[in-house]
Amino acid sequence: QVQLVESGGGLVQPGGSLRLSCAASGSRIGISDMGWYRQAPGKQRDLVATITSGDTTNYADSAKGRFTISRDDAKNTVYLQMNSLKPEDTAVYYCNAVRWGANYWGKGTLVTVSS
Repeated sequence: QVQLVESGGGLVQPGGSLRLSCAASGSRIGISDMGWYRQAPGKQRDLVATITSGDTTNYADSAKGRFTISRDDAKNTVYLQMNSLKPEDTAVYYCNAVRWGANYWGKGTLVTVSS
């Protein structure tokens, strides 16, 4: 089992920045892809960004140029740097890890972009 704990969410004004962190614990050996997804009220959960164990990244079009995903395997942590935030970025952000083909999820951290 893999446990994922997100942190770093909060209230930020439009144009501001936040850095989300996700710490993995438990059975970390075998984790390949990690990523961030988000779910706005009344909407489905959507991909934000993913990163492979080889540091190949993939971004949703809405995140390209504004968000950066990175990982520190020594700390078992994945990060999401979010810049130029917009009100439409408001959502619960979930961390995801793939281990031997199984998906693991954190409980999420709320990001609210509002003036």
